[in-house]
Amino acid sequence: MMNILLDITPGLGAIGAGLAAMGAGIGIGQIGKGAVEGIARQPEATNDIRANMILAAALVEGAALFAIVVGFMAK
Repeated sequence: MMNILLDITPGLGAIGAGLAAMGAGIGIGQIGKGAVEGIARQPEATNDIRANMILAAALVEGAALFAIVVGFMAK
């Protein structure tokens, strides 16, 4: 039983890294969607919305990059 678990375990880090990348893609898509809707409602606030969108996307990317590195290190 232990041999089976040891054979499966190295692939789990790659699966975790892939899930982190997918989560980041979904998160950035939601950020973009919200920004476009906000700009459509208030065109005069375009610059403020864009700046906040870029900051939020950078934070999501940073967290995703950290998760991907941790996933690959789990090998």
